[in-house]
Amino acid sequence: MMQFSYQRSQDLPSALSHIRSARDAKFIGGGTNLFDLIKADVMRPAQVLDINQLPFHEITDNDQGGLRIGALVTNSDVAWNPLITARYPLLAKAILAGASPQLRNMATTGGNLLQRTRCYYFYDKATPCNKRSPGSGCGAIGGFNRIHAILGASSSCIAVHPSDMCVALAALDAEVRVESMDGSRVIPFADFHRLPGDTPERDHNLRDDELITAVDLPADDFSQHFTYIKIRDRSSYAFALVSVAAALQMDNGIIKKARLALGGVAHKPWRRPEAEALLENQKPEQAAFEAAAQALLEGAKGQGHNNFKIELAHRAIIRALSEAAGMEVTA
Repeated sequence: MMQFSYQRSQDLPSALSHIRSARDAKFIGGGTNLFDLIKADVMRPAQVLDINQLPFHEITDNDQGGLRIGALVTNSDVAWNPLITARYPLLAKAILAGASPQLRNMATTGGNLLQRTRCYYFYDKATPCNKRSPGSGCGAIGGFNRIHAILGASSSCIAVHPSDMCVALAALDAEVRVESMDGSRVIPFADFHRLPGDTPERDHNLRDDELITAVDLPADDFSQHFTYIKIRDRSSYAFALVSVAAALQMDNGIIKKARLALGGVAHKPWRRPEAEALLENQKPEQAAFEAAAQALLEGAKGQGHNNFKIELAHRAIIRALSEAAGMEVTA
């Protein structure tokens, strides 16, 4: 493994000052993804800046009537927090579908947002990868691409985002709070991650000198009708082939609000508000679910080995909506 220097930040101002002035430095919280990438020689930071002493370890109320999750709260602490399980059980369920207990005990909220693709070409330096080495090509296009994107891909990259937590946060319309020496800003979750386009090396819209401090959850109540379905090759410690976060607000048997997000199918958690709008003021019936699934998957395109994902995602969406609505699912 390459050599790098290590420094521990004691407060936010010094951390932000250091990251702006340092040469090729990276923040580290739990390190569950960063150190994997360093060991694989995919990322080569000159410095690692430990931020675990910063005051972002709590879950508190926010000004919108929802909750604020500190960037350094571990995935386990989010998933088992009583406020989260009572008010945002979709998020808890998604987190518990990811990784392993040992990793969830270390991985942080902010780090989860920043984790990088598990595309095998990205991790294999003997193969071309525009994400790892811009301009080198994409080994997955025309290669073995069973796990790759069916939505939002480009001629430069067909990698998918790996997070389960982020799929739920996308469905819940979360916001990401960030700080830099220039001040603070709030990024809507839909705008945080990027599609690959011509710059697949850029996973998100966070600047290099910015630090995630918290994730805000809005007050909307989707605690009664929800589900998270994750379809994978083995029952634990595997990334999603397709995942679905579905949440409904219902009144007298009618869907009043709907949220749908997909994982494992695109470079970012995949949402289309127009698909959700098709469910509003509808009875929870097969025809409505079919229409929403078709709208959410509009333009889906397989790359050969992953063609099966289109039908798999279609079926998973309908199953997730049926479960969220409390309907009996027979297949």
